[in-house]
Amino acid sequence: MSSGSIKQIVEQLLEPYLQEHPEFEIVDIEYVKEGRNRFLRVFVDKEGGIDIEECAKISEYLSFRLDEEDPIPDAYFLEVSSPGAERPLKTPRDFERAVGKYVYVKTYEPVDGLKEFEGYLQSYDEHEITIHIGKKLYTVPMQKVASARLAIEM
Repeated sequence: MSSGSIKQIVEQLLEPYLQEHPEFEIVDIEYVKEGRNRFLRVFVDKEGGIDIEECAKISEYLSFRLDEEDPIPDAYFLEVSSPGAERPLKTPRDFERAVGKYVYVKTYEPVDGLKEFEGYLQSYDEHEITIHIGKKLYTVPMQKVASARLAIEM
């Protein structure tokens, strides 16, 4: 079973919970093998951050639904957590919320001679982002963004 189809299944199983609790959103879902073990990781957040009790409630709900439906044939460990301080930026909404925040961006190919950018996200639209690094602004086309996340400024 592909991780893409597992992601869709998990989203469907969580849909009733998220409709009842619209303050929560799924940030990311990973189904990975590490060593001999498989992990189903669900990253959930809400405005202002999510706490451990909220993660536990979502985990309990999802665990029950997964046991009920049994859509994943392999044994796995379920982890429900916050995306953390360096949360990935994947959706347009993620990028919009990150404007003004410190970010780390990797590109598929060089932009202005660079493939990695770490600075403040100045602006975002569906076509490009602008990152402020030092005294310079870099405009990066969205199609060249390989990955992006919030970063902790050192």
